[in-house]
Amino acid sequence: MVDKNQTKRKISLDNYGIKNATINYQLSSEELHNEAIKNGQGKEASSGALAVNTGEFTGRSPKDRFIVKDEVTEDKVWWGDINIPFDASKFDTLYEKVTNYLSEKEVYVRDSYACAHDDYRLNIRVITEYSWSNMFAHNMFLRPTEEELDSFDPEWLIINAPGFMADPETDGTRQHNFAILNFSKKIALIGGTRYTGEIKKGIFSALNFILPVFKNTLPMHCSANVGEDGETAIFFGLSGTGKTTLSADPERKLIGDDEHGWTSENSVFNFEGGCYAKVIDLSATKEPDIYKAIKPGAILENVVMDSEGNVDFKDTSITQNTRVSYPIYHIDNIQQPSIGQNPKNIFFLTADAFGVLPPISKLTPGQAAYHFISGYTAKVAGTEAGIDEPLPSFSACFGAPFMPLHPTKYAEMLSAKMKEAGVNVWLVNTGWTGGPYGTGRRMKLKYTRAMITAALNNKLEDVAYENHPIFGLNMPKECPNVPDDVLNPKETWADKDAYDAKAETLAKSFKRNFEKFESYANDEILSGAPIKG
Repeated sequence: MVDKNQTKRKISLDNYGIKNATINYQLSSEELHNEAIKNGQGKEASSGALAVNTGEFTGRSPKDRFIVKDEVTEDKVWWGDINIPFDASKFDTLYEKVTNYLSEKEVYVRDSYACAHDDYRLNIRVITEYSWSNMFAHNMFLRPTEEELDSFDPEWLIINAPGFMADPETDGTRQHNFAILNFSKKIALIGGTRYTGEIKKGIFSALNFILPVFKNTLPMHCSANVGEDGETAIFFGLSGTGKTTLSADPERKLIGDDEHGWTSENSVFNFEGGCYAKVIDLSATKEPDIYKAIKPGAILENVVMDSEGNVDFKDTSITQNTRVSYPIYHIDNIQQPSIGQNPKNIFFLTADAFGVLPPISKLTPGQAAYHFISGYTAKVAGTEAGIDEPLPSFSACFGAPFMPLHPTKYAEMLSAKMKEAGVNVWLVNTGWTGGPYGTGRRMKLKYTRAMITAALNNKLEDVAYENHPIFGLNMPKECPNVPDDVLNPKETWADKDAYDAKAETLAKSFKRNFEKFESYANDEILSGAPIKG
């Protein structure tokens, strides 16, 4: 088993209020793997990965995510259903309960950091009740060297106590589980849930506040890669749009697959030291990089295995949100360190199940900001209970659940950086063509790859464009290795009137969704809206 971090130093947790605990500090992933199996909290898959079940919660619980409302956050956070305020005194009381709960117990402690760029580095101490939660932190955060640990000074603290159940009546939570960010005390407090994604998303949400407010840096829920010429490409997209697949390009090195910062010096850096990928219907053919990464050191969550430890990735009887976490060094073609310079192309990926949006279109700065704030994709029948036809789905900035500031703040930063860096922004529809879901067909992956390659290689600079009559998008009339009749979505429909009607319906959905942002948006952003609808 490859391991990049182990030490035998001794530390105390008394200053955190955790007394007389048995402390396992900075254990290797192999040691943590073995601890989980010894404690009956996981099994070893045939691949050598650790398989765990997260129990009651198999995904995030957005209604149980809180931010402490105090002098740091009161006037800056966009309070509402996404950013739910939590009382500072209630936090202090709950923190004391959690630390008392962990006292006298065996706990696992890891020093790690987020942000691959040294100027933006955030040192983190993670204290977990379970060994495999600590192994997740080992995988997902960046790993300090032995020398760095000698002088390590943690700035943020994550306390993860899945076995502690809050009392909503007295603790101020909605139910027994919670994930609370306290920006004044720099603590992420998590309890009542074994779902490890809360650890990762807690720090991601914190950085989405810290970087724009204090560091003049745009945080992004995106993947990124870099070509041989040193130019960086950025891929935004919600689940199911192809973000991981399309950024894993054999001709380019992966910077990271989920979370990045874009600095005022025009560099892009990965927040993380690993990947947390969905494995539903995974195969060596579809996602070879992810498939190969499932080996000793990786953690599989909520998968179904047979008695021999063989995983059935098609089996979603536990959850559709089956996952694997692994350190980024499990991927072969990576950028080291995880930093790119000179971003030149941004791709907004959407899986439009209505078959309306062009397979690729070039956006103006106003359109880029508008579509960034919109964060559109579509939910397809069968993906969620009760969905029997396509539904438009919008997630602001392609990551609404993790954005403490108002979405227009991030969009304005993106627009400014686009202009400063001379970046091309492309809207790419990886969804349906020739009709909506059920009538049309999914856009061929080879065509999408060809369009992205053409954009990256400046092959779409000197071609003719036409304007989409409803969305106002600029569509190329030709693209290398893509049939011309694919590029204009209307031409792929047998019934042109039906296309226009469906396009206007989707345009209306965009406008309805944007109503809540209009009063915050400047004229340039508003100019990016669909022309009709």
